[in-house]
Amino acid sequence: MADFVLLISDWYRLNARELPWRNTKNPYFIWLSEVILQQTRVDQGMNYYLKFIENYPILNQLANADEASVLKLWQGLGYYSRARNLHQTARQVRDEFGGEFPQTYAEIIRLKGIGPYTAAAISSFAFDLPHAVVDGNVYRILSRYYGIDEPIDTGKGKKIFQELADSLIPTSDPALFNQAIMEFGAIQCTPNNPDCESCVLNQSCGSAFNPELIKKLPVKKGKTKVRKRYFHYLHIEKELEIALDQRTGKDVWEKLYEFPLIESDNDSVPSEFKDSATLCYQTKHILSHQHIYAYFYKTEKSEIEGLDLTFVDKNQLADYPIHRLMEKYLESDS
Repeated sequence: MADFVLLISDWYRLNARELPWRNTKNPYFIWLSEVILQQTRVDQGMNYYLKFIENYPILNQLANADEASVLKLWQGLGYYSRARNLHQTARQVRDEFGGEFPQTYAEIIRLKGIGPYTAAAISSFAFDLPHAVVDGNVYRILSRYYGIDEPIDTGKGKKIFQELADSLIPTSDPALFNQAIMEFGAIQCTPNNPDCESCVLNQSCGSAFNPELIKKLPVKKGKTKVRKRYFHYLHIEKELEIALDQRTGKDVWEKLYEFPLIESDNDSVPSEFKDSATLCYQTKHILSHQHIYAYFYKTEKSEIEGLDLTFVDKNQLADYPIHRLMEKYLESDS
């Protein structure tokens, strides 16, 4: 185990990417980067990180912002529950800790939207506490190196990997090792076609140069069923106004804005506007567990059966936070 830790740490010192959140001990900035990088590539998340710290350089400024402004700044990044949790947690830190980020793992993990991985990352990177991070990169490295085929999406599997990671974390500079093992997975021990030839662990890795094991590990017990949905949007304008709705309920894009929508179970034009609207754009939008087939229609009717239409100033449309599907349509219509 000592060799494993030493080799990865030495590799990191030579190969680490220069990333802004690695040059700070500010727990707010570190937390922000971790939230942004969930389900997001570094190159995509970088500009969002920089925009957030420019607009909200102090945690209390984020806490005091209105939710629409936070969602607007997040627009295009997807998984919007992250932005809502980010905002609510900032308010929790403001209200319960006077705006000062808590400094212990036990306090951090009690914050809204923060789980074991994020709590360990903040504890380690900001406060040098020996808490091991276990993300997708870490699961992949440990399962391949140690030949562990226990599914990572079960309670038993998560416990096995967390205990193994905890046994590896050094008490001296735990932040460096945590950064190193995640970076190693991102650059070296990649999901597909890892470069075993140049890997510093290839002499002791249980999966090195074994394509079947590399492809198999880490093991997941089951895949989530993909749901198909059919969204029919109406682009309705009258004079200087345009129809716009805000999504409500616990569904995708909660609290974001979009055109009036009729959801159906197929791709047929809904009867409510079948004879009064023209199809002008269609696309397939893929989310993690949903495939959304979207159709955009234009109509001159300002009343549609079953829809309670709300109109806003067309010149203010850019002020409303919208989801990527709406962005794609507006880009095509410009």
